[in-house]
Amino acid sequence: MKLSIRVGLLLAVMPLGAFAIEPGPSSKNQQETENWLQLQVSGRAQSPVSQTATSAERERSLQRWLDSYTHPIPEYYKQSEGGKAKQE
Repeated sequence: MKLSIRVGLLLAVMPLGAFAIEPGPSSKNQQETENWLQLQVSGRAQSPVSQTATSAERERSLQRWLDSYTHPIPEYYKQSEGGKAKQE
């Protein structure tokens, strides 16, 4: 109990910037990824065509999701099922 109060107090007094990733050198791939993520967030490259699902499509999607819960999950998976892998 005392530890959780201490941790809570410590988090309360820390500046919010302490939780952010500090700016610094990054690889070209990292920078490209960050650019794509910012592009998605800003909506600058959104399609002019609205992509909506019909009610029938939404219903079928929901039904597939609900049906996925009817498959039993086995307690153990058999090694011989599901493909071939090199066993050593």
